[in-house]
Formats: sequence, structure tokens, C-alpha cells
Amino acid sequence: MRNALAHAGRSGRRVVSPFIATAFAQDDAEQARAQWRRVADQLRPKLPKLAALMDHAEPNVLAYMSFPAQHRAKLHSTLERLNGEIKRRTEVVGIFPNEAAITRLVGAILLEQNDEWAVQRARYITLESIAPLSDDPIVSLPLATV
Repeated sequence: MRNALAHAGRSGRRVVSPFIATAFAQDDAEQARAQWRRVADQLRPKLPKLAALMDHAEPNVLAYMSFPAQHRAKLHSTLERLNGEIKRRTEVVGIFPNEAAITRLVGAILLEQNDEWAVQRARYITLESIAPLSDDPIVSLPLATV
């Protein structure tokens, strides 16, 4: 949304933000995509850069809509928290010597987060709750041996 509002200008932000938000209020992925395209098409005459950004960003922005409705809020909050943690840790470093250093740090953060998610199963989306979306019926958690 910040990237979109940067293209809207100061005066257009109050109008554009709720206009774009209508796509996120839809019940399913197809309705959200249709609304996203309608908003982009209506903005195209006055804000062509914003419409182009929306065209380009559509698959990424609406990817979470393919998940069941009960997972969407968790996905949003989890990804926002993860992005915030990555931002916080990379700002501490400040300047990276090269791209590989960034990749190593972000990879380490993601591995650390994965470990945390593995032990805090009730807080995040579990494999059992997401299994119905899988193409592979064999996907399951390994049996715990005592």
C-alpha cells in the first residue's frame, strides 16, 4: 500500500487508499482479482504509474486470497511480523558489503523463524490445517516416537 500511495500524490492518498482496499474486502480470490482490475482501470486515466504498478503487483498482492478465509488473517499478521523482524535486523547492520551478505542474514532470520514456528504450533498455521490445499495427499507430519 505504501508503494501505491507513493504514486498517488499527497492529495490523492485519502481517496486511493480506501479505493484499493475494496479489493481486499472481497470474499474470494476471483472477486478480489476482478475488483483489483476495476480499481486499476479506473485509476489509469489520472494515475497511469499507479495503475501500471497495480497491474504488475496483482499476483503478489492477492496471493494470500487463494488460502481459506480462516487462514488469511493469520497469514497477513504472520507475514507482517516476519517482514518487520527482517527490517529491524537488517537496519541494525546498516550497510552490507555485498548481496551475499544480505542473503545470508535474511536466510538465517528465516531459518530462525521456521524453528520458532515449528515449536509454537498453536499460534501459526499448522500443516494439518493447510493439508486440504495440498495436491499431494501423502503430505503429513512425521509420527512422533516416544
